[in-house]
Amino acid sequence: MRSLYISELMPEEELKNLIESHGCGLELITFSISENLDHFPDTLVRVGEMLKRLGDPPVSVHGPFLDLNPMTFDSKIRQATMDRFNEAYESACILNAGKIIFHSGMIPAVYFLEGWAERTADFFSEFMEGKTGIEVCMENVLDREFQPLEETVRLVGHPDFGLCLDIGHAHCYSPHSVLEWACALAPFVRHIHVHDNDGIWDHHLGLGAGTIPLKELFEVLDEKCPDPSLTIECSSTEAAEQSFRFLEMCDHKVKR
Repeated sequence: MRSLYISELMPEEELKNLIESHGCGLELITFSISENLDHFPDTLVRVGEMLKRLGDPPVSVHGPFLDLNPMTFDSKIRQATMDRFNEAYESACILNAGKIIFHSGMIPAVYFLEGWAERTADFFSEFMEGKTGIEVCMENVLDREFQPLEETVRLVGHPDFGLCLDIGHAHCYSPHSVLEWACALAPFVRHIHVHDNDGIWDHHLGLGAGTIPLKELFEVLDEKCPDPSLTIECSSTEAAEQSFRFLEMCDHKVKR
């Protein structure tokens, strides 16, 4: 039994119907947008009112990522990243979120792998100081290799710091199969973003509409990584419903 969320990628009424139909939680993307963080008090009020209309579902928070990078070599960008991440973490605390997800920031054509894990771990070690009670999950996006993510978690060594495995990103951005990703990172995975694609483009399709070997993948996850929560990251009700059906078929039922 895994905790299950739907991403805030659809109109509110569609989210309400999905949450009521499936008893799932909501992964907020509101606090990933800098303009919303610029107006933090007003944004909190607006989100609180929305959550009440949605029936006060459990929440996770997706942190900001545009123009930010935890491993940056620029001290001012590093400070801006730290400030924005802390603002999003504050929102997670206020909203009693169980998890907050941040992108790794790896851009393969720009950054060398050598030293990447050390710099990223330095950032997250500082970020995690004094923080407890909310799991902080670093998500693979454009990452081609999984070893640096594993190394970062080991170097940070904080009990509330782990990984968010995005199966769609692993499938279309890495030369390694998503099964290899799952096997290698299973001990460190706290949260999983689920959606499908054709292995070429990050379409965020419903589960089963692409080419991810889902049956084999969930067998691996069940065996090696049975506890992480899941977020369905689809932008249409049809794709989300398809994903709910797939998860129910695999006996990945929702718990509140």
